[in-house]
Amino acid sequence: MSADIETVVGIDVGGERKGFHAVALQNKVFEKTTSPNPHKILDWCLHRKAKIVAVDAPCGWSLCGRSRQAERELKLGKQKVSCFATPTRAQARAHTKGFFDWVFNGEKLYQLLAPQYPLFDGNRPAGRCSFETFPHGIVCFFAGKVVPANPKIFNRRKVLIERGYDVNTLTNIDYIDAALCAVAAAEFGQGRPMHQFGTEDEGFIVLPRFARLV
Repeated sequence: MSADIETVVGIDVGGERKGFHAVALQNKVFEKTTSPNPHKILDWCLHRKAKIVAVDAPCGWSLCGRSRQAERELKLGKQKVSCFATPTRAQARAHTKGFFDWVFNGEKLYQLLAPQYPLFDGNRPAGRCSFETFPHGIVCFFAGKVVPANPKIFNRRKVLIERGYDVNTLTNIDYIDAALCAVAAAEFGQGRPMHQFGTEDEGFIVLPRFARLV
């Protein structure tokens, strides 16, 4: 990758076995990796001198139990954008079937990122940072309207292709989702207007604003 534009990274989070799929973006070129080890993902980001890291996983837990404020207020106009509802940490820990394992895996990643990529607190920083985003929301906010989630891989690949990205190396939905997160990170890093939902104590969700294609 050349050094003309700062590198950003998007990360799709799975459970401990599936791990993390990460995509770096620079000068509209994607580079990818995967690992079940969050330390290796952090090292990969640092080795590529990434400035912004955008993660598809909750960056905080609900304080009231049913969801976070960011998830409740996530709307385009008056239309709700469907998203994951995060419980309290205690509720997630009490779940016996491991449904929330991927959220705990995301928590590990954010904790590792924090010293090098401080979590977005509602104010855009001058230096490195990380933030939460999510692919379906990115697709909707780029479109300027709520769109169907399915067919998932087709709709998400289409958004990347329409914006001039070569998706041939993105061989599964996890890399596609990580690439969309990287595109959101690029929008953020280039100072473009973003939507942010939520509070500092439960965490913000950050999404790009509608931008008409030219």
